[in-house]
Amino acid sequence: MLFHDGLLSHPKVSIGQKLLHLHWLFVVLLALTAGIGFAMLYSAGGGNFEPWASRQMVRFGVGLLGMVIIAVTDIRLWLRYAYAFYFMVLVLLVAVEIAGFVGMGAQRWISFGLFNVQPSELMKVALVLGLARYFHGGSIEDVGRPMFLIPPLLMVVIPAILIVRQPDLGTTLMLVLASIAMFFAAGVRMWKFILAGILGLIGAPVAWFTILRDYQKQRILTFMDPETDTLGAGYHIIQSKIALGSGGMFGKGFMQGTQSHLNFLPEKQTDFIFTMLAEEFGLVGGLTLLSLYILLLTYGFVIAASSRNHFGRLVAIGVNVTFFLYIFINIAMVMGLIPVVGVPLPLVSYGGTAMLTLLFGFGLLLCVHIHRDLTIGRRDSGDEF
Repeated sequence: MLFHDGLLSHPKVSIGQKLLHLHWLFVVLLALTAGIGFAMLYSAGGGNFEPWASRQMVRFGVGLLGMVIIAVTDIRLWLRYAYAFYFMVLVLLVAVEIAGFVGMGAQRWISFGLFNVQPSELMKVALVLGLARYFHGGSIEDVGRPMFLIPPLLMVVIPAILIVRQPDLGTTLMLVLASIAMFFAAGVRMWKFILAGILGLIGAPVAWFTILRDYQKQRILTFMDPETDTLGAGYHIIQSKIALGSGGMFGKGFMQGTQSHLNFLPEKQTDFIFTMLAEEFGLVGGLTLLSLYILLLTYGFVIAASSRNHFGRLVAIGVNVTFFLYIFINIAMVMGLIPVVGVPLPLVSYGGTAMLTLLFGFGLLLCVHIHRDLTIGRRDSGDEF
């Protein structure tokens, strides 16, 4: 074992030792998945690395380096600064509300001069860290007390309200669902989830008339029957289904997709990139990408199960569930199984903040793997680091 119980008093483990114990197969799988993304962005650019593929490759390279640095950082450092990171991202969300700029009809970004940041993406990881830190400090008896659950509920509700106002229903949904998984992993009783579900159903009509924007309502109605507006709200999903079906078993060939290259397919470099992949490489291509995703998720949950410290286990679960939600929501959306929401396909869709956020999360996951045998006391806040 790389770590043992005595590490708390003798934390002298070299960076080289940690690098040797990095889950390199996981890193290779990440690179293969990102490679599929580079190829599809090259195709989306009409056989050119510009404007999407080259930038995505640079971002992946930078993110990969950052991921390794995060992975070899002592996990107690992330425990210590989990709340600080959460509140920093929360401040950025408030800043978006006040001074964020509008892009593609939504106010989700804040400019830092040379680059733009989408704080709602960062909150996906910040919330995982914050909730893991909070539940790490409580016993199973604490989790059973309703008053103990009020602070973590506020940690979820406050950013969710800020993000749904941008508006970004997809990210809000991901935050809530990932948080539910972490609450469950922390030991919250099932009856409380059932009660929350009943309250949610009761509040659904209120949300329909007071929270959802008109275009969001239209997406839900279109999801139920796309044929009602084939040239309007239903156009995107109809074209996506045509592209998916036309790919057949082996596809039309690399850069030979008609729906995408004749611009029938909307946002082919972001939200609908899986559709372009399926059109060009068929069912085989789609299943290949899904197989890589399944392998990554499997390794991720094995890492969570092998962690001896509660903080690491909760972080790994939170990162994995978030990763799964990216995959499920995007693919279900382009297949017409759920309403269209702006959720990218992880490691494949074009997008800087989403890519770097994912690699940040994977860095934390690998950090949990490296420190899997390290025990951290329930009251340990990481100050001994």
